[in-house]
Amino acid sequence: MIALARITTTDGQTVIPPEVRSALKVQEGDLLAWELAENGAEARVRRVQPLDHEYLHAVESSMSEWNSPEDEEAYRDL
Repeated sequence: MIALARITTTDGQTVIPPEVRSALKVQEGDLLAWELAENGAEARVRRVQPLDHEYLHAVESSMSEWNSPEDEEAYRDL
């Protein structure tokens, strides 16, 4: 799919075409990540999934066995 959009302001704002918003399932407030290709002439854009803070907190609390002064000493220089 090719969809065209014009840069509308001097600071680079543009409108994401409706078919692209639909395909990416993005809406107001969502984050987009832009990845510039090595050739500098192409970019990929993708929707960034928000972090599930409750899940991350649960995982963090289950890893307390790795949180001791001995562990800090052993892994300090990594």
